[in-house]
Amino acid sequence: METPPTPDPTLERERDLTATILRERGKLGHFIRRRVRDPSEAEDILQDVFHEFVQAYRLPAPIEQVSAWLFRVARNRIVDVFRKKRELPLADAAGEPDDDSEYRLDLALPSQDAGPEAVYARSVLLDALQAALDELPDNQREVFVAHELEGRSFKELAAESGVSVNTLLARKRYAVLHLRASLQTVYDELDI
Repeated sequence: METPPTPDPTLERERDLTATILRERGKLGHFIRRRVRDPSEAEDILQDVFHEFVQAYRLPAPIEQVSAWLFRVARNRIVDVFRKKRELPLADAAGEPDDDSEYRLDLALPSQDAGPEAVYARSVLLDALQAALDELPDNQREVFVAHELEGRSFKELAAESGVSVNTLLARKRYAVLHLRASLQTVYDELDI
């Protein structure tokens, strides 16, 4: 009587690796695409995350919570991409402010995948943001929404409206200062 062949542990690990990538690819890709506008950049981040996952998977120490690990690496890659974009020289900014810290809200929303407390905190922050936006004068709200949410450039907005870039920058700056002040209280209460 023949004994059945012993399964190859390397082959089993490769199958597990492939199954994990196939299982997580959709959710992880959606997570990245919601945060990165450029589809090719989002795909590059996804590939980088899976490349790092394959490297880490082959290490002797197993990854405990694979899904959480993948999302953490993806979040870090996204942050890296945005940091690199901020480091562009002024000539590459094409009319955008070079130190945009006073012109950007940088709203940190908890992930919807992080449990019920994070979902609640996210909804509270979004409600507070909408209320703070509603408090803004129309001209400040319009320039904030057009630049920050629609991704339109100040040059484009100036050409369309006939208002100077410097005036639009000032309006956005005032909007950001108001939104930061309004949302800081919510952040402090939620202890994020």
